[in-house]
Parts: sequence; structure tokens; C-alpha cells
Amino acid sequence: MKVTLQDIKDAQQTVKNLIIHTPCDISSSCTKLMGADIYLKLENNQRTGSFKMRGAANKIASLTEAEKAKGVIACSAGNHAQGVALSASLNNVKSVIVMPETAPLTKIEATQNYGAQVILKGQSFDEAKEYAYQLAKEKSYVFVHPYEDEKVIAGQGTIGLEVFEQIPQLDQIIVPIGGGGLISGIAIALKSLNPKIKVIGVQTQVVDTMFQLFKNHQYTEPNYSVATIADGIAIKAPSKEMYSDFISKYVDDIVTVSEGEIAEAIVFLLERAKTVAEGAGAAALAAVLSGKVKLLKKNCVMVCGGNIDLNIVSQVIQRGQIQRGRLSEMSVIVPDIPGSLSQLTKILAEHKANILEVHHDRVKSGLNLKETKIDFVIETTSLEHIEKIRQALKNWGAKVQ
Repeated sequence: MKVTLQDIKDAQQTVKNLIIHTPCDISSSCTKLMGADIYLKLENNQRTGSFKMRGAANKIASLTEAEKAKGVIACSAGNHAQGVALSASLNNVKSVIVMPETAPLTKIEATQNYGAQVILKGQSFDEAKEYAYQLAKEKSYVFVHPYEDEKVIAGQGTIGLEVFEQIPQLDQIIVPIGGGGLISGIAIALKSLNPKIKVIGVQTQVVDTMFQLFKNHQYTEPNYSVATIADGIAIKAPSKEMYSDFISKYVDDIVTVSEGEIAEAIVFLLERAKTVAEGAGAAALAAVLSGKVKLLKKNCVMVCGGNIDLNIVSQVIQRGQIQRGRLSEMSVIVPDIPGSLSQLTKILAEHKANILEVHHDRVKSGLNLKETKIDFVIETTSLEHIEKIRQALKNWGAKVQ
């Protein structure tokens, strides 16, 4: 495959009336915290809630009239499905989206609301993908690949053109990596305009196969079911074509982040930037906040999507709060005598910790007679605050687990 700067400029003209020119503003909170200029490119504000709209719109708009008459088909459990569905509707093209039977109901409904015919097939993405390929062959549909497509890559690259205009003297951009279409398009655009701009990719540690390929020129594909809050970038088998044609040539480095670091970034964006990001969308900021990326003077962070499953938002917030030291689960073992709990709560109150939950356990394995285990969930202000509380409890005589 080959994509040029001119291809991306052509794509920009093609999709300009179909997409939103998304904001890219400096984050004062993040800049102050990290000691370098941090800009947030908010593609979670894009139509359908993610950058995927750009590539899909460029691909479908580029089809011949004969191809448009046949209709398009795609396989996706999330953002690509919605991008293809809306792009097809705006171009008066029939779209069929094959989704796994396990896909969240909210994503199925959203895809249908954008005008697509949704077919549920298989228990996994791979099973759904095979059926989509089968249907494309049987019905002569045009298959719209989420990343292994020059028109899709060029469409995603329009973000790079926008960022170059929005941030004068940009030094570095940090981008999540799933299949690689987003980072490839952005990197081609920016490196063509200024080869000195650094392009850093980010993957979740749970599925880091492109990271492995980039670092070691080989990878081990997970042979187990993957669970991650960054499902949008959880590609088990990385595209060797994307790697050889684009990522190996245009990307300067790839780093990985933990699930906790991603959760912390989601919470940071909610609290400080007043914006909602899904796990994949917050991965780049997670790399910045966790110090995985060496920051330069002017840095752009891609917030590439905001379609988070509302059923897990509370869990993500809780995990993010724990990661940041704003919430702590603390277990202590104390003598099972009157006044012990009162003394513990007094210590917590003196240290300005707010108690959310308390649980007693007198029969826990490993407890001595006349001992009780008390579990607390408390609101705190920082990891340092938690450590001071732990020390105070130990000084009183409690065994802090």
C-alpha cells in the first residue's frame, strides 16, 4: 500500500462537508502537571463519537457509481461500524454491518440508527469477520476494511493536516494504535510537512502485539480471551502490511500502558478536561500521565474516541480514583474488643479521610482468637495521604494489610 500527502489533502477536500473540524486546545491542567505544553485533539467530538468517520467517509465517497449501487459491508463491534453506517447514509449507499452476537446492545442500536442493516453472527469478532467476507463475496458488496485500505488511511490522515494548522511548531504527537490506520495516516501527513515531528504510538499492555513487532520484529499472539477497557485497540494479530508499509517507516516509538493507567486518564479527562473518552481514546493521555513518553516542548495527545460503555463507567471511575490515590481500600486487623472501631474511625477522621464503607470479619482464615478484620473504603486526596493514614494506624497498633 502507498499513501501520500497529496492523497490526504485530496481526502480532506472529499470529507470536509461530512466531518467536523474537531478542537485541539491546550490543556492547562495537564500542561501544569507535566511541565510541557500538552494539547488535546478531541476526536471524541467527531460525528459518531470517533475518528473512524473520516476514513469511512473518504472510502465510501471515492466509490464508483457502480460500486455504490452494490452497497458496502463492514465488520465491527464499535466505532468503525458507526462510521461506515453514517458515511454510507450520507452518500445514499446501502450498508450492512456484521457484528458479533456478544456486541453491546447500545452499539447495535447506534449502528442501526445511522442507517445500517445489522447482522449478528458468531461469538467473536473473528467469526463475524469471516461471515462478512463471505457475504461480500456472495452479494458483491464492497468490503470497507477498518485500516488495511489506502482511502481509509488517507481519511484518518486528515487529522494530521488539522493538527499541523492548529499547533504551530508542533514537536510531537502521541497516538493510540489498534490496527494502525490512525497513526499511519497522521504520521504520513505530519512527517511529510515536517520530518522533525516525533510520532509516538501507544498500546495497552493487555494486547501489545504491534509494540512487540515494532521492538522485536516478531510477536506472540494471545491464545486466550482478552478483557480490556481499551477494546477499540485490542488487535490480537497486528497487520504486517501496516507495519512494513507505514509504521516501521513513519513511527518513532511505541509504548504500552496498563489498564489502571488508562482508567486514570479517563478520570482525568472527565474531571479536568470535562470530556468523555473511551479506553482506547484515553490511551495516549495515559502514556503521558504515567511518564511513559519523553515530552518535548509542544505535544499533541490524540483523544480518538468517546463511545464508552455506560455499564462500566462507574467501574472505570473507581479504578481511576484508586490509581490516583483518591480512593483506597484498606484492611486492618485489630483486637476484637469494645472501642477498637471507634479508635480506628477517630484516626481516619483526624487525617481527613472520608469513610464510604466498613465491613467486619471475625472468622477470616488466619485471624487469631479475639482478633477482627475490618475493611474500609475511604476517600483520600493522594497516594501520600494514604501512606500517612497507614502509618498512623500502624503506630496505634493495627496490622495494616
